[in-house]
Amino acid sequence: MEAGLNSTTFWLAIGLVLLVEGFMPFVSPSTWRQTFSQILRLTDGQLRFFGLISLVLGLLLIWWLV
Repeated sequence: MEAGLNSTTFWLAIGLVLLVEGFMPFVSPSTWRQTFSQILRLTDGQLRFFGLISLVLGLLLIWWLV
């Protein structure tokens, strides 16, 4: 298997993101709606903090796997 990013790997990653993102609205739409409305009430600083944590965890996971 060749190393590096190819179009198949990219589309598999996009598919996995869509699978994970679609799970909660499909399984429990009312809980998802309630959670989403709570997220909308967060301040910009709180959203940036969670975004930063997500970025760091994603980079660490990629670094660990590659």
